Formats: sequence, C-alpha cells, structure tokens
Amino acid sequence: MTGIMTATARPRPKVVTLTDAAAERVRAIMAASERKVAGLRIGVENAGCAGMAYTMDYAEDIGPHDEVVEDKGVTILIDPKAVMFLLGTQMDYQTSKLSATFVFNNPNQTSACGCGESVAITPVAVAQPEAGA
Repeated sequence: MTGIMTATARPRPKVVTLTDAAAERVRAIMAASERKVAGLRIGVENAGCAGMAYTMDYAEDIGPHDEVVEDKGVTILIDPKAVMFLLGTQMDYQTSKLSATFVFNNPNQTSACGCGESVAITPVAVAQPEAGA
C-alpha cells in the first residue's frame, strides 16, 4: 500500500458572527418585512469624519460574488470589497434606557469619531508566501 495522503479542507472562519441578541433582533426585523428578504446585507462605505461607516440593509437576492454567512439562523451577505474590513467582526444588539442599537465589535477598527457615526478600519493584511515556499 502506498502512503498517499489526501488533503482535508479546513473550515473557513466566518467573516461576521452574531451574538444571540443580534440574531434574535435581525430575525424579528426580517420577519416583519413586507417584502421577500434573502438576508441581511452588511458592508462599509466611505463616510463621516473617521473615514468609514457600517451599512446594513435588507437583501432581496444573493449576488454572485457575495460572501454568504449563516449564523444562528440568519443569512448575512457581505460585498466582496468589504470582507477584508469586516473579517472577525461580531455584531451585537444592545439596549439601554435611552437607545437600542446594533454594535460592531471589529478587531480591524482602529478608531472612531466622537459622535459615533463613523470609524477608521484597517483592512486585514493578506499573508504573503515565504520565499522558496
């Protein structure tokens, strides 16, 4: 018998994960929608004094290049241009006496503006192969 080994694909980490509170709130919002919803589209855009802002919207369909994440019964769609900015992000839903809001716990976020409307995000560095590898 030869010593042939087969490679086993390692599961890819999810770009974005949800806390239980965020998943519950997203499911409730999507269930109340009057239109067909395929998932929640999350992204980033150039905005605000810190440089970028998180975006969220209903997605009526899944684009051919969308990164699709399934977490806690929620389908999250991420534009491929936003993946490097969101990698490792946890989305939470927090309530207080005066507000209720989604919060993005993003390890790539380097700062935020004082008003909380925008953030500075450094994209994840892509590992380069070592010479001779």
